[in-house]
Amino acid sequence: MRTKLACEEAVAASGIPFTVLRAAQFHELTLTVVRGLAKLPVVPVPGLRLQPVDARDVAVRLAELALGRPAGRVADLAGPAVHDLGELVRDYLTATGKRRLTVPVRLPGKAGRAYRGGLNLALDGDHGTRTWEEFLADR
Repeated sequence: MRTKLACEEAVAASGIPFTVLRAAQFHELTLTVVRGLAKLPVVPVPGLRLQPVDARDVAVRLAELALGRPAGRVADLAGPAVHDLGELVRDYLTATGKRRLTVPVRLPGKAGRAYRGGLNLALDGDHGTRTWEEFLADR
């Protein structure tokens, strides 16, 4: 994330007109994480919240921005709902017919504090329309 931020800052400092869109985790990445956790017989569930967004929603927004004038840093784009990771895991387990014991775990350090504080969420940003539940149902 530091590298992404440094790149954004370099582009902004270049004097070249630009547009930057930050997007939340795509549903596909969320599924990869949840699927990996669910392979274990006991699923560790870090206490964090995510706001996964559909890649198609991001693609539509990127196309709109690419066809417009450079706008600098635009509103972040996230999914339509905030989910606890435990909820995402349970949804996946239900959708796949798997049964697993889940155990809450605490993420340590600065990253853990940031996630617990919701700094990864885009509550005031733009929101896509396709939900996590719709994404899972299509799988």
